[in-house]
Amino acid sequence: MSIHLEEFNMQQVSNHTMTSNQKWTMASTTIGQGLESMDMSFLSFTLTSIIASLHISSGAAGMLSTITTLGSLLGGIFFGIIADKFGRVKVLTYTIFIFAFATAGIYFTSNIFMLYILRFLVGVGAGGEYGAGMTLIAENFDKSKLGRAISITTIGGQVGSIMAALLAAVMIPVVGWRSIYLVGLVPVIFAFIVRRNVKESDDFIKTMETDKADRPKVSIAKLFKTPKLTMQTMALMLMVVVQIAGYYGLINWLPSIMQKKLGLSVSGSSEWMIVTIIGMSVGMMVFGTILDKFGPRISFGIFLLTAAVAVFGITFAFNGLTLLLASTVLGFFSNGMYGGYGVIVSLLYPTEIRSTANNFIVSVGKAIGGFSPAVIGLLMESHSLLFIMSLLSIAYVISFCTMLSIPALKNI
Repeated sequence: MSIHLEEFNMQQVSNHTMTSNQKWTMASTTIGQGLESMDMSFLSFTLTSIIASLHISSGAAGMLSTITTLGSLLGGIFFGIIADKFGRVKVLTYTIFIFAFATAGIYFTSNIFMLYILRFLVGVGAGGEYGAGMTLIAENFDKSKLGRAISITTIGGQVGSIMAALLAAVMIPVVGWRSIYLVGLVPVIFAFIVRRNVKESDDFIKTMETDKADRPKVSIAKLFKTPKLTMQTMALMLMVVVQIAGYYGLINWLPSIMQKKLGLSVSGSSEWMIVTIIGMSVGMMVFGTILDKFGPRISFGIFLLTAAVAVFGITFAFNGLTLLLASTVLGFFSNGMYGGYGVIVSLLYPTEIRSTANNFIVSVGKAIGGFSPAVIGLLMESHSLLFIMSLLSIAYVISFCTMLSIPALKNI
């Protein structure tokens, strides 16, 4: 399949100026990622209180994450297609409404079944929001600035996680766990602003102006239309699986692992979390800059191979300071690549299926990679830390080899 760069009919801008729509697009996608991440993160800070308040078992509570992931998968697939059919801005607005109202509805829950339904809807909205946002950025910014633009957007998600932690620390002791979910209504105001100010790209408008009879049909099957395209789609999904598996596996288990190894009280530490997130955010900006300058093969190659080595740095930590240093370096390289997937998927697939490709590839990758905490938990029962880190290292090397197997990346 040829690269569809000619379809990026975007305005060239200087290093210091952006058009009004570019500014609104950047602001809306960045804030949207932040608010989505904030709403999604509330669960981790309230789970203990939910168990006590609703009188449910730990197993029933653990299902909340699984149900949210399922909602994200289905929402990603469904809204990816809808965004390609009816518009990225509309979908961005609607999905914000869905996860905002579903989050706020948790305030009124009286049983676990209501909570399951609402968390499923939160996942649906969050899954749909990703592709619409990534595609809007891709279609409104020049290719030479795309890496940095999408990196800024993904950093918004990291800021959202910090906001959730701070709100939980301030609100839960004073007004209880339910009230924090009412903050989830804030994105509703933002959704109205997005709908009023953000415009579709010239690329998408041109596609929609095509006669309905001649307009290409939108379907997931188009991602697997030829053997070559099938291999490309599968390869990208595998890379996302490794990305998500590494992130969730480390972020969920690393504090506990190091607490046992060093006897440190780092589990749940806001210091550890904030430093690690800062490392990830800086990594995203550096990765975006390298991606814009040298292309995806060099940028992904550097970060994947360095991440494969960096996971072993954790095993050499001998006190709190070295743990924070190792975590920062690992976060820098292992999660710095996250925004890059939105870039390469947007460049590898044409306008008419670009949002579908973004959402499908990333949603499937998240769904599969999201099992990594459970897998690592099982491995911890009978294997050493060095063995677990070796597996993660091998996974990054496999991702690197997979990336090299995508011929179309040579032309970006």
